[in-house]
Amino acid sequence: QVHMVESGGGLVQAGGSLRLSCAASGRTFSGYDMGWFRQAPGKEREFVARITSTGLSTYYADSVKGRFTISRDDAKNTVYLQMNSLKPEDTAVYYCARRTGGTYYSTQSYDSWGQGTQVTVSS
Repeated sequence: QVHMVESGGGLVQAGGSLRLSCAASGRTFSGYDMGWFRQAPGKEREFVARITSTGLSTYYADSVKGRFTISRDDAKNTVYLQMNSLKPEDTAVYYCARRTGGTYYSTQSYDSWGQGTQVTVSS
């Protein structure tokens, strides 16, 4: 199994930036699509970004397009989420996961979820 550990969250003012990291154990990281999701208190987990196994294509939720960038470094077994122009609405726990197939923006298409990292954006 692949185990994910998210880090890089914190408190930031609106308009600021953060870079999240997702470190994966094992050798199976390479060859899989990876995704970032987020969950605010009392709300369902929602799709944020996806990167294909080759790193050639990326996909984003409309709410973060133009502000967030997903990238990967398979040599380091790490996926990143660069977040710029942060808004209070971005406040949530951010999770990364490995895609197993199916609809790329559905949580059911991923496994090996991490424990998440908290991002709080103040106004």
